[in-house]
Amino acid sequence: MAIENYMPDFAIEAVYDLTVESLKKHGIKAVLVDLDNTLIAWNNPDGTPEMKQWLHDVRDAGIRIIVVSNNTKKRVKRAVEKFEIDYVCWSMKPFTWGIDRALKEYHFEKNEVVMVGDQLMTDIRAAHRAGIRSILVKPLVEHDSFKTQINRARERRVLKKMTKKYGPIVYKKGI
Repeated sequence: MAIENYMPDFAIEAVYDLTVESLKKHGIKAVLVDLDNTLIAWNNPDGTPEMKQWLHDVRDAGIRIIVVSNNTKKRVKRAVEKFEIDYVCWSMKPFTWGIDRALKEYHFEKNEVVMVGDQLMTDIRAAHRAGIRSILVKPLVEHDSFKTQINRARERRVLKKMTKKYGPIVYKKGI
């Protein structure tokens, strides 16, 4: 396993730290974003005022937000429909199926999008495989759903190797 496959292009505190200016500076026209613990806390489906403001600002600037989630259609639709966000469910990350579908369905080129997520093993790995830029964020809440806890155990081992080779990941306030 090459740890470089899990190395994010950027690391920021939270998805809400992505400013319209920085996205435009990097030529990003669409933000592909993981749902649970990235856009919303997995145990708080209504989101926060901060999240709602970020969605508003980014969309007003003409940048598309597309949730790319491994969750079921029922779960994703329920979480995002009130915010009027496009989504791809059953995305099968770390495979590229969901990212590829989003690019094709919404007509974006690989250099125009970025994948934002809180997991190296799924979100960042899928972005690398798909040939797009990736942004790692800190999880919104520290405790995960059971399914995610398994990935976190593997992730800790990868992070340990990554830190040994490259130093710790430094989370910034923007890209």
